[in-house]
Amino acid sequence: MNAQKGIPFAYFTFGAACSEIQIDCLTGDHKLLRTDLVMDVGNSVNPAIDVGQIEGAFTQGYGLFLLEDVKVSPDGAHLTRGPGNYKIPAFGNMASQMNVYLVPDSPNPKGAFFSRGVGEPPMLLALSTFFAAKDAIRAARRESGASLEFRLDSPALPQHIRMACADEISKRFPEIDQSSYRPWTVKL
Repeated sequence: MNAQKGIPFAYFTFGAACSEIQIDCLTGDHKLLRTDLVMDVGNSVNPAIDVGQIEGAFTQGYGLFLLEDVKVSPDGAHLTRGPGNYKIPAFGNMASQMNVYLVPDSPNPKGAFFSRGVGEPPMLLALSTFFAAKDAIRAARRESGASLEFRLDSPALPQHIRMACADEISKRFPEIDQSSYRPWTVKL
C-alpha cells in the first residue's frame, strides 16, 4: 500500500544570506564584517526565539565552514575532542553587524499556528561566509596576476586562506608529494 501520496514535509523553510569578509593576505586571518539573513518561518509563534535559532544555527555553520578543523589520525582516532582542541566561534569572530529579518505575512497552511520550522536549516546559510572568503581570495589573486580558478576546501582555515592568496611568498612553497610520507592526520 505504498501510494506515495500526501504531504510529507509540512515545515519547509527558506532563507537567504549575504556576508562580507575581510581577509589578511599575509596571515590568512579573516574578519566577518557583516551578515544579513532573511528567513521565511511562516507566521512566527515567537520571533525572539526564531531569531535566536537563526543566529545560533548560522554561528554553528560559520564555525563549520571557516573555523573548526576536526583532526583524525590515519588509524581513525579522533584527535580533536572538544573546544579545547579546536577553535569554535567566539564573540570576537562574530560579525560586527548581523541583521536577521523574518519574512512577514507568510503563513504556512500546513503548519501548527501557520508556522514553519527553524531549527538547524540556517546553518547552511553560513556558506555565505565561505564564499565571501573565496571571493576575497579571488580579488587578491587578481591583484597578483594568479589564476582566478583555485580550490578552497572547508574549513577555510587561516593557513588555507594564506596559501590560496598566491603571491610571491606562497610560490616559494612547492607542492608536497603526498605519497612520500605518512601524515599524522587525514582529511574527513
